[in-house]
Amino acid sequence: MTRAGLSGLVITHLPDVRYLTGFTGDNASLSLTRHAAALFTDSRFATQAAEEVTAAQVKIASGPASTAGVQWLAAQPGVVLAGFNPDLTTVSDLVRWKESLPKRLQRNFFTPIPAPFLNVQRMIKDADEIELMRKAALVGCQVFDHILGYIRPGLREVDVAAELEHEARRRGAEGMSFDTIAAAGARSALPHGRATSAVLPKRGFFTLDFGVILNGYCSDMTRTVYLGAPKQDERDSYGAVLEAQEAAVAAVRPGVSCAEVDEAARGLLRQAGLAEAFTHSTGHGVGLEIHEQPRIGAGQMTRLQEGMVITIEPGVYFPGRYGIRIEDMVVVTQTGGEVLTPAPKALIEL
Repeated sequence: MTRAGLSGLVITHLPDVRYLTGFTGDNASLSLTRHAAALFTDSRFATQAAEEVTAAQVKIASGPASTAGVQWLAAQPGVVLAGFNPDLTTVSDLVRWKESLPKRLQRNFFTPIPAPFLNVQRMIKDADEIELMRKAALVGCQVFDHILGYIRPGLREVDVAAELEHEARRRGAEGMSFDTIAAAGARSALPHGRATSAVLPKRGFFTLDFGVILNGYCSDMTRTVYLGAPKQDERDSYGAVLEAQEAAVAAVRPGVSCAEVDEAARGLLRQAGLAEAFTHSTGHGVGLEIHEQPRIGAGQMTRLQEGMVITIEPGVYFPGRYGIRIEDMVVVTQTGGEVLTPAPKALIEL
């Protein structure tokens, strides 16, 4: 805040609020000065906030939490310029905040922050965060191991997704990181093929992309299995994706740019003549949200740092035929990358 010239800061994005205070409720706003912090929520969360939050004053708002937080901020001594994240603040919120202030403050009190510095801070996980994410990732691997014994031709994609999510809950997950992707046969060519009532074929690829939330932190993994016996071209495609994925994992280390990691995967698929079938970036950061900074893609010059947790997930997609994606979570260590999702990656035939 000091470097940005701010005397106050309004934080309304719930993952940011949780990151800074530990509050897990779904209605909150955090106001910060250089000397004080106040978390605003509603009466439903009075007890919860008192139990979870120790680093900020807890205040119960009768109206919108963010508006109450803005009014508190404007009343603090020395606060003349309050920052907000323009990527996460709606126009209507900003208008409401200004209207809640005295007229002398409405014109110049707020300023968009010059860079999303909380995003940068959250990119680097500490040892406790990494341990939480390691546990979440291992739950995902256990769920995958369970679902291998459940999958069979004739089931619907939604049946598999339901069993997978039920097993995740049984193993302590608070929820899923995102809607489970379960796409079989020709539907596996859809990179984000959410589970439908489509029936699993007797022969074909089946992609499962899922993650669990444990202690607030997300996991993310993808495995593509085969129902029946694959043809040679299908084996070749799978082998190329696996080689590309492992090459990108091997490229992970401090100081390497995200673009270089992306190219480690993309270059091998290019050599295999599959570059045009790889239609998305190689990965992304993971943490309290399933998609965080940095992005692992072409042209992304952010350099990896120890403590970042990213995904490595190259894939190839042939519309109307099949698709293949393999994804691991990887934490950047002092010497390289540690895979947090050690489930088998060799082609599994069911």
